[in-house]
Amino acid sequence: MSDNSYLKDLVLLRNDPDTVLRVREAAARAEVDAFYALGLIYAEGRGVAMDLAQAHYWLSLAVSEGDKDAEQLRNVVGSQMSDEEYEAAKRLRDKPVLQVVAGAMAPDDPPAPQ
Repeated sequence: MSDNSYLKDLVLLRNDPDTVLRVREAAARAEVDAFYALGLIYAEGRGVAMDLAQAHYWLSLAVSEGDKDAEQLRNVVGSQMSDEEYEAAKRLRDKPVLQVVAGAMAPDDPPAPQ
């Protein structure tokens, strides 16, 4: 059973790289709630630099697993994206999920778990 307590932590999370690491680890285990959570984290810049391409990517993964809330948020994110950001999101979709988890960090993000 997964421990997705990080979802309730997102209510209060503003700049907490430790929570981002926990969510990223859950995403590496293919937890759908973590896909949504990472989408929200990147969309709002919670503990990481705001990155709409990353947000769209993670929300797309959640949508592919049937998450309707993720679909609504992805539509909002998509409406705010530039063409370049959308192209970056498409490039991310071409990578395996675990590769993206390890390489998804902006320069100010904490290091990926080993």
